[in-house]
Amino acid sequence: MEQLIEKAKVLHEALPYIREFHSKVFVIKYGGSAMTREDLRESFAKDVVLLKYVGINVVIVHGGGPQISLTLERFGIKPKFVGGMRKTDEETMHVVEMVLSGDVNKDIVALINRHSGKNIYAVGISGRDGRLLRARKLDKERYFKDLGLPVPEEDIGYVGEVVGVNHELINSLIERNFIPVIAPVGVGDEGEAYNVNADVAASEIARSIGAEKIIFLTDTEGVKNEKGELISSLTKEKAKELIEVGVIREGMIPKVKSALRSMEGGVRKVHIIDGRVQHSILLEVFTEKGIGTEIVHSQT
Repeated sequence: MEQLIEKAKVLHEALPYIREFHSKVFVIKYGGSAMTREDLRESFAKDVVLLKYVGINVVIVHGGGPQISLTLERFGIKPKFVGGMRKTDEETMHVVEMVLSGDVNKDIVALINRHSGKNIYAVGISGRDGRLLRARKLDKERYFKDLGLPVPEEDIGYVGEVVGVNHELINSLIERNFIPVIAPVGVGDEGEAYNVNADVAASEIARSIGAEKIIFLTDTEGVKNEKGELISSLTKEKAKELIEVGVIREGMIPKVKSALRSMEGGVRKVHIIDGRVQHSILLEVFTEKGIGTEIVHSQT
């Protein structure tokens, strides 16, 4: 009986959050171990379906770096990286689009639909569909300088930056009760494909549709301080300061900068959470303490 009562208490703890976020939109950037470990994949899919059933609209933007590298190697193409960014020549871009818009995207859609019920379905689309993610070739000089990194001389190929989002397409899917699952492949003025960073794509989509939250699933606990301890909550200003002094570094920099950009566009809160924990989304959103790092506009 005590275990049943504890379960009831958990539901009561979630009630204020369910009420607050009803009809709001969450953008979830899905990547890392949560995409590859079967137990975490199942956990993720069930979390997404539960969010939808309690009235929260979900938009998923997924990565797929390891899957791309594996497929390139199968085709006898050695993956190349420039400044931590995948060098995407024309041949590589074909593989990137095949993996992201094909294998990975449809696998996620099938996974969610296996756990959903009547009238709730995931639908997979590419950033090229309906010119959802309009893109241009990334300005590498500005990009690397903004991160405080040396600008590589080598050309990075078809790596793109988002210049526009077809928010009407996403909103129409949400209004019809679908769960959009988006592959981060951008489209240029001439219809050419661009490889777009999934964190950036998620940020730009969240800005465009006026999302309440953006949630980044990662393979880390969250943002950590200079002692390596998890920071459960920080403001935009504090996050910028931690980047400037070098506490936030390496791969966390573009993630946090994407988060800050989404907040400048009106997103109220950002969560960077550990996707290696089962039901991490529910634990972060529906409990008082949460499990990762939240970035807020200001401390209340």
